[in-house]
Amino acid sequence: MATGKPPRAAPRDAKRILVVDDEPRMIGFIRMNLELEGYQVIEAHNGLEALEAIRTQLPDLVLLDVMMPQLDGFETLRMLREFSNIPVIMLTAKGEEDDKVFGLELGADDYVTKPFGSRELSSRVRAVLRRVETPTASPETAVLKIDDRLSVDFNRREVIVNGEHIKLRPTEYRLLYHLIENAGWTVPHEQLLAKVWGYEYRDETHYVRLYVNYLREKIEEDPANPKYILTERGVGYRFVDFKKNAG
Repeated sequence: MATGKPPRAAPRDAKRILVVDDEPRMIGFIRMNLELEGYQVIEAHNGLEALEAIRTQLPDLVLLDVMMPQLDGFETLRMLREFSNIPVIMLTAKGEEDDKVFGLELGADDYVTKPFGSRELSSRVRAVLRRVETPTASPETAVLKIDDRLSVDFNRREVIVNGEHIKLRPTEYRLLYHLIENAGWTVPHEQLLAKVWGYEYRDETHYVRLYVNYLREKIEEDPANPKYILTERGVGYRFVDFKKNAG
């Protein structure tokens, strides 16, 4: 497997980013810009190399090209999600909405369309790494009981539904955290995007819709008729006021 060496100037605790692309010039462009930002960069030139690098070198984030020989980015991502929740940003020349949604549905955390500039790439990388950082909860609210069916364990970053522990992906957790934090109030799309994804995502409402659907599939008894995460059409989402109901 061909992998790149860590940059000499990167600190020991620098985030490790795996760049997966079959175009050497693209890898060189990304490597140069990420190393200037202080990241360590690992290279892989196809999906099979990428899967091996993730298992053996444990990167903090993956930049994954879609159009590759042998194993394309979508199939690589599908296989990756069978054993890892590592954050993934898809890189592709396709900019259609359907392709973006398809990648996100497979488990990608973000999507950057080629050609892209160094500032856009750096911004997206920072935003995704920031979302992986778990919001902290005080000990007394570490496990929050919503009702007899649903509880949220903030320390373990999971929900407990009818006694079953269900792990949340980092973005799912952050979204649920902010909805519960504002339980009983409608949170506008733009506010959720800024809090969970970052201010630069404030116009990309499809991210919110998609991840609300993910959460509903995990916590709702009937996702088509939710009772916890309610839609305020044209505005945003509201988590049920469970404290009022408990009283």
